[in-house]
Amino acid sequence: MRTEALAFWVREPGAGEIRPVRLPEPGADDVVVRTLRSGISRGTETLVFNGQVPESQYDAMRAPFQEGEFPGPVKYGYLNVGVVEHGPPDLRDRTVFCLYPHQTAYVVPANAVVPVPDDVPPERAVLAGTAETAVNALWDAAPLVGDRITVVGAGMVGCCVARLLTRFPGVEVTVVDVDPAKAEVVTHLGAGFASPAEAADGRDLVVHASATSAGLQLSLDLLAKEGSVVDLSWYGDAEVHLTLGGAFHSGRLAIRSSQVGTVSPARRGGRTPADRRSLALDLLRDPAFDALITGVSPFDELPGLMPRLAAGSQSALCHTVSYGEG
Repeated sequence: MRTEALAFWVREPGAGEIRPVRLPEPGADDVVVRTLRSGISRGTETLVFNGQVPESQYDAMRAPFQEGEFPGPVKYGYLNVGVVEHGPPDLRDRTVFCLYPHQTAYVVPANAVVPVPDDVPPERAVLAGTAETAVNALWDAAPLVGDRITVVGAGMVGCCVARLLTRFPGVEVTVVDVDPAKAEVVTHLGAGFASPAEAADGRDLVVHASATSAGLQLSLDLLAKEGSVVDLSWYGDAEVHLTLGGAFHSGRLAIRSSQVGTVSPARRGGRTPADRRSLALDLLRDPAFDALITGVSPFDELPGLMPRLAAGSQSALCHTVSYGEG
C-alpha cells in the first residue's frame, strides 16, 4: 500500500513548489486514490496563487481538503480524478472524482469521492466541480422556456453554464467575451458569441462570470425590464464599481449571487452536495465539454506553469495536469 506521495503547494504568493507527503494509514471507511488527472480552476486558483484572497474570506474560501493557511504556505485545489487502489469493494478500481488538491495520491473518507461514469474520460471528469457550479447557478437562476439569456464571460464556469442552457427548450443563448478567440469554443458548445460592443440587450436573464466590474455593469445594461443578473464571479480583494443611475431602479432590475458552497435554496430540501456532484458527472457524458480542455502539463511542471497561468500569459480555459501511470 502507498505510504508516500507528492503535492503541489503555494509556498508564498506567486511561488509554488512540490513537496513530499506522508500518507496516513487508511481506516475502514477510507479510500486510497491514485491521481490520474487534476484540473486548475483558472479564476479561484490564480487568485489563491497570487495571494489575493481577502483576509475576511479566509474561512469561507477554504477548499475541502486544503492544508496550510492563506496566503501561504497552502495546498489548494479541488478538481481531482483518480482511481481507487484501496477501499470498499464497490469502489475498488473505480475512477472517482474528489475535491482534492494537486497531489499524486491521497487518503480520504469513501463518502468524499463520487464514481465517474464509465463513458466520461478522466480529463473531462475534472470539470465536475465546474459543472456542479453551473448546475447550482441554474437552480438559482431558474431559466424559463423561451428565455433570451446572455452569459457574460467565456471562462470555465461561463462556458459550462452556456452549454447546459443550450439544452433548455426554446432558449436563445449568447456568450459575451472580450477575447474573440473564445468564439470557436463557444460555437462548439452550441451558443452564439458576441463582443461586448455587439451584445444584444433586452435579455430576460444574464449570468455574469467575468469577475470584472465592466462585465457586471454590462450584464445589468443588457437586461430587459424586471430582468435579473445572477453573479457567479468571485472578485477576491478587487473592488467592484457599478453605475446604478440608469435603468436599475426604473427597470426594477435585480442582481443576486450564486455560490457553490451550499446547495441552492431552490433544491436544498431534496438534494445533497453529493447528489449535485453526481448530476454534474452525469451531464459530463456530453462530449461537447471537451472544448473546455485547452491544455495539459505533467505534474512536475506545476511550479513553472502556475505563474504563467496566474499572469495570463498562457491562454487556457481548463488546463489539466497529468500524473502518468503510477
